[in-house]
Amino acid sequence: MITWGISAGGHDAALAVVNEGNIVWASHSERFSGRKNDPDLCWDMVREASMFGYPDEIVWHERPLLKRTRELFAGQWGDAFGPSFKHALRGLLLDDVPIRTVSHHRSHAAGGYYTSGFDHAAVLVVDAIGEWNTTTLWRGRGGALTLENRAQYPNSLGLFYTAMTDRCGFKPNEEEYIMMGLAAYGNPTKLSRQMVDEVIHIIDSWPFFECHRNLHRCIRDWRPEYTKIEDIAAAAQWIFATVMRKLSDHARITTGATNLVISGGCALNCVANSMVAAQGNWDKIWIMPNPGDAGNSLGAALARQGKHVQWQGPYLGHNIPGQYPVNQLLAQLKAGALVGVANGRAEFGPRALGNRSLLGDPRDPNIKHKMNAAKQREQFRPFAPVILEEAAGRYFDMIAQDHSYMQYVARCRDPKQFPGIVHVDGTSRVQTVNQSQHAGLYELLTKWHDMTGCPMLVNTSLNIKGQPLVNTEADAEAFTAEYGIPVYCRD
Repeated sequence: MITWGISAGGHDAALAVVNEGNIVWASHSERFSGRKNDPDLCWDMVREASMFGYPDEIVWHERPLLKRTRELFAGQWGDAFGPSFKHALRGLLLDDVPIRTVSHHRSHAAGGYYTSGFDHAAVLVVDAIGEWNTTTLWRGRGGALTLENRAQYPNSLGLFYTAMTDRCGFKPNEEEYIMMGLAAYGNPTKLSRQMVDEVIHIIDSWPFFECHRNLHRCIRDWRPEYTKIEDIAAAAQWIFATVMRKLSDHARITTGATNLVISGGCALNCVANSMVAAQGNWDKIWIMPNPGDAGNSLGAALARQGKHVQWQGPYLGHNIPGQYPVNQLLAQLKAGALVGVANGRAEFGPRALGNRSLLGDPRDPNIKHKMNAAKQREQFRPFAPVILEEAAGRYFDMIAQDHSYMQYVARCRDPKQFPGIVHVDGTSRVQTVNQSQHAGLYELLTKWHDMTGCPMLVNTSLNIKGQPLVNTEADAEAFTAEYGIPVYCRD
């Protein structure tokens, strides 16, 4: 049985192929169309997916009719009376394939739980909005996912964070991570009381927040006299993290589980994830590398299947064959240059994890400026280190969780030595690597360590702001030609 899971129509469309219980391919439409966060299915993506098996069934990531009822309630008349979800599949030569649907939050929950390896877990899903649900708690046991609690539209922690992203002047549903980075520059105490009083109240029972107004259309008119957006960001981040900690506590008490799965777009907030993990309530926490709506393509397929799969890693997309270009990368890094790598299968998820990465020397005092200038993005933006797993504890105060996918922050013990990877608050979003996870990247870091005594590199996504990651070898060649940064695809 070959199942295609599809998430499309909102933002960041994606497709996943599951064959007899194995995840064989998954990618984002944007990587093929070149349109950042492309909401539509791209023919080139569908064509590549078909190379891994024509589907016996398609599973859509939400319940369309239920979603229309919420759109009517919200006054989104154009959406409610617009084309059906099947319109998104028209012209893709899939007309003869039966289509199933799974609710949006169940897709999130399934994508997290069935890739976790946990036989019993609390599953916390937090996003802006599904059909009606905005925050849900599930109990995962064996092959079953049981809904325990839910919050519904318009009460939404995710919509609150998105509205504050917009209030700070960033693009909602896309640049929340920029606001998270900006928050470290602000003082959360200056505006948190006003924000709690006027926007979102923190309460003592599920779901631990109550929005004072419908934030779906954002909140640009809130406190226009406040122009220091870093304080707005800091207050929003503090409120968000506080509620996430309360949700985590409730999940532990309600389910009795010792393992936690976090899913939904809000699971990409690595600062809040770190605060949840630091509470020490959980033996293990699992966050799929693609927990947002694009990951619902995989989640929908796994929800339909209803059983665990063996997670082999996030490298599930387009393949650029050949040996990892260790020697060429080392030569550029030794010379103090920025260098890109586009090799192997592309990462499924928003973060580059070594196969579509831009790399640099973290000891270089100017590396942040160089990278931010090259990527044409704000100078306050931080960068992440990728480090040998066995060395991470010597350089960072690591939380006792899996750091393979940049989902937590850790305090750097010697920020002056590594200015390229330390944010203004002294933390870094650490990615650890061992040989079984990524042999080529591990070899690169090992040789770099032998050469310099430094076990880490700066690792950021191989793209320019507003553009998707480099996907194909042709993309890599075009990137080098346009921006002058060498990108290597193979040794």
